[in-house]
Amino acid sequence: MKILITGKPRAGKTTLIKRIYEELKGKVAINGFFTSEIKEKNERKGFFIENLEGKRKIFAHIDFKTNFKVGRYGVDISSLEEIGVPEIIKAIENKTLLLIDEIGKMELFSEKFKSAVEKALDSQINIIATISISPHPFIKKIKERKDVKIYEITEEKREYIFNKLKDLCLKELIKSDYRGEGI
Repeated sequence: MKILITGKPRAGKTTLIKRIYEELKGKVAINGFFTSEIKEKNERKGFFIENLEGKRKIFAHIDFKTNFKVGRYGVDISSLEEIGVPEIIKAIENKTLLLIDEIGKMELFSEKFKSAVEKALDSQINIIATISISPHPFIKKIKERKDVKIYEITEEKREYIFNKLKDLCLKELIKSDYRGEGI
């Protein structure tokens, strides 16, 4: 099972994958990471990256002066490589469900991240990932894989997609006793 959740910015991709995580937590072995907004006075200033154990770093910020920029945000790829990439590797090694939020323009500055994503997709593990709607060549390549199922989220379809994915995960992962090694 390799599921990609796509949609326009602010469509609810991160919220959806977090809700799926909350449904599956404690029922199956999971590795992965989330991104979340940094807001100050109701204005978005950047993004955190955080693994499922709560290790968190600033991943992108308007005050970062780096060679890697998306819009007004400077991107610190070392944060992704310290938090996100190890989670992908652990999921492959331990054969756990992998949650990735997100495969997007900021993350694609990292060759280590792209390599880890490709290894995960080529492995036998189950993956649920959010992915940018943008036409980036790497994103296009992933979306064209025959082994992925893509769900495009919109405000109108958000609850329907959540229920469909929740039911699919519960059926596929729990029924098959997908608990990963060591559990």
